[in-house]
Amino acid sequence: MSIKNLLDYFFHSNKISGLLLIFSTIVSLIIANSVFGNTYIDFWHTSLFGKDLHFWINDVLMSIFFLLIGLELERELYIGELSNFKDALLPLFAAVGGMLVPALFYLFFNYGSDFTSGFGIVMATDIAFAIGVLSLLGKRVPTSLKVFLIALAIFDDLGAILIIAIMYSKGLVISNLLIAIGIFFILLFLNYKKVHNLIPYIIGGIVMWYFIYLSGIHPTITGVLLAFTIPFSRKKTLSCSTMLEDKLHIPVFYFIIPIFAIANTAIKIEGDFSQIISQPYSIGIILGLLLGKPIGIFLFSWLGVKAKFFKLPKNINLKHILSIGFLGGIGFTMSIFITLLAFNQPEIQNNAKIAILIASFTAAIISLVLLSINLKKTQSEELLK
Repeated sequence: MSIKNLLDYFFHSNKISGLLLIFSTIVSLIIANSVFGNTYIDFWHTSLFGKDLHFWINDVLMSIFFLLIGLELERELYIGELSNFKDALLPLFAAVGGMLVPALFYLFFNYGSDFTSGFGIVMATDIAFAIGVLSLLGKRVPTSLKVFLIALAIFDDLGAILIIAIMYSKGLVISNLLIAIGIFFILLFLNYKKVHNLIPYIIGGIVMWYFIYLSGIHPTITGVLLAFTIPFSRKKTLSCSTMLEDKLHIPVFYFIIPIFAIANTAIKIEGDFSQIISQPYSIGIILGLLLGKPIGIFLFSWLGVKAKFFKLPKNINLKHILSIGFLGGIGFTMSIFITLLAFNQPEIQNNAKIAILIASFTAAIISLVLLSINLKKTQSEELLK
């Protein structure tokens, strides 16, 4: 393999990006709980231009992450797996179940308490982590199963974005929101007029981010809004959206997401571990991700098949859907992000992050085991035919 091909493989392999995410998290946890722990944790609260590093990472850099998510969603709606309504029904049903059932699990333990706002934590799937884990099984995984996971995760991301916009906005300032909406419509007008220069969109996006931030809505939503104003064309050479998506892939998956993971898993694990995971919000998070996700994804998929709304794609059976359901329990990046919005107290945030890590890593292991068994059985059955 040439140097160029090796670099292309590294930068575009979801397997590598997923493993990098895991590695970043482990390193951060080790340093946070070493003799350098306090210094390391304090570092992430360093002030830069009047805001600490967490702000620049969680509010600014993650807006770029959401921009990439929005561009991917736009592409899928135009020419991808979500462009055909019939093909999109299975992952849509699965995603709805994978959001509602985990939220019900969480609310069962926390409804009416001070922790009710954490229900959104268990509703999201970390697409990079999930695809990274799936790719560990190599060519044994049918393409249709990979497509299902990607479409499921995209619908999950869309659901998480709506939850963030609706449920985690504070102190809404209408005047600033109206200005942001005005800028959004100006950018849509540029799209309508077929302006294919990215510069006005980027400048408009920055100004829109500022006013959305001042409005009280979490500014990362700007990334998704901006994505849908950028022109998309089925001809790659003419598409601003496709070109920007290509340029963002490397910095997002190999810098922004790892730095987000490092900064937000700088957790010092102190006190009684059993007490940490026995908190109602911890139980809700662990059971929501570890049981709610696979049950919801499987149940709604099964109901859709039984009701004859859709058929399962070739090479996929309900056992595969259940296995993928556990991959959906890898909340990680999005779950940690929502944790920071749902809870204000650092101790609760840290405990919730620990619960997310436990659930995500356990879900990944269970899914790998189930997929290995089910894919092996499927291959054996095909050989016997």
